[in-house]
Amino acid sequence: VPRSITPVCAIFLKHGDELVEMVEEAYEAESVLQKLLADYPNLLAGDSDSAARHRWLLVKRELGIASQQDGGDRWSIDHVFLDQDGVPTLVEVKRASDTRIRREVVGQLLDYAANASVFWGLAKIQAAYESRFDTPEDAVAELESFLGGDVDPDRFWENVAVNLKARKLRLIFVADAIPTEL
Repeated sequence: VPRSITPVCAIFLKHGDELVEMVEEAYEAESVLQKLLADYPNLLAGDSDSAARHRWLLVKRELGIASQQDGGDRWSIDHVFLDQDGVPTLVEVKRASDTRIRREVVGQLLDYAANASVFWGLAKIQAAYESRFDTPEDAVAELESFLGGDVDPDRFWENVAVNLKARKLRLIFVADAIPTEL
């Protein structure tokens, strides 16, 4: 009698009147997964103990992190998002084939979070967000669309500042597969 039975399932995409079977493939590069997260932030699940689904606003990909006051950036985090409550969310992406995913990624993300919480301020987060856009008006329009009229943009940025000062950050690992060692 087998100890475990692995269920077999298939996922299909309806394309017009046809069903196309989806085939699992490894990502060619980490950057492919990073781009998917930047383009489709709802791929991030959010807190499992919360009834409300998080909404995600991309601040920036590859945002620099200093290791000392007034120092240059020593590292960069793959993604920084803000949720609807203004909580900064640091996302580190790894492929399962990257041996650093076994345990090193935990220390890496903790280093990033510790230094970001000390050396980032609201001005850095706002400037990083605004740098993604051609005009300041485009940045404001995306923020207002994200907030959906629920929160005043100034109040939202105040919430971000409060969360940064309180060192309230969310850390998320994203990988194509999580090894048991992690």
